[in-house]
Amino acid sequence: MSSPITNSILNKHQKIERNVSILLVLSLLVVTIGGIVEVAPLFWIENTIEKVDGMRPYTPLELAGRDIYVREGCYLCHSQMIRPFRDEVERYGHYSLAAESMYDHPFQWGSKRTGPDLARVGGKYSNDWHVQHLTDPRSVVPESVMPPYSFLADKDLDTKAIGAHLIANSRVGVPYTKDMIATAEADMKTQADAAADSKDFLKRYPKTTVGDFDGNPNRLTEMDALVAYLQMLGTLVDFSAYNPTQDDR
Repeated sequence: MSSPITNSILNKHQKIERNVSILLVLSLLVVTIGGIVEVAPLFWIENTIEKVDGMRPYTPLELAGRDIYVREGCYLCHSQMIRPFRDEVERYGHYSLAAESMYDHPFQWGSKRTGPDLARVGGKYSNDWHVQHLTDPRSVVPESVMPPYSFLADKDLDTKAIGAHLIANSRVGVPYTKDMIATAEADMKTQADAAADSKDFLKRYPKTTVGDFDGNPNRLTEMDALVAYLQMLGTLVDFSAYNPTQDDR
């Protein structure tokens, strides 16, 4: 049997439901209070992304490769976000961290997987495998529906605009220094040259693979750039030492 208090509450609730104006005002009030509770604390937080050791900006060659990746629409079939579910972690590796995309403009999380997720593809295959896969996908993955990108090996990489590209990224928060910007074109060529003196380059960009990526050391191509980008994905964070409970902010 309902108590007098319960009946009183139900009667008031019925009045609110039947009065559109009161219902609208109270709904707006609830949404406003909820929004303030969710948003207001962010004004007192310096950074909402947990800092993770190992993260660095893309090298000029990797950045150029990322642009080619976006230009060719690779994100339409490949995601770069491993969700924290057991089946995904067992297949692809540690779930993705927000910090891994902190220098992406825009990020490449994706929403569809015609092909596998690429968040941890770096170092999984050799440079030769990537070149062969991009040249003739079905020669290494018979069931693949990916179109061939053999033309990348025949197209010289544009190195002239990379300095301006770093400047643009620095203006949206990527920590490229004046030294990085000044040496951008040279660094791009250094990373793709196994015989080059890469000592200073590796100081600017630690955990970077240096060498010929497309199999043709006499030419810097778009294939070099794309393979360099793919080979660094997921390689910067040492997850064996990563402590998810650590607060570095």
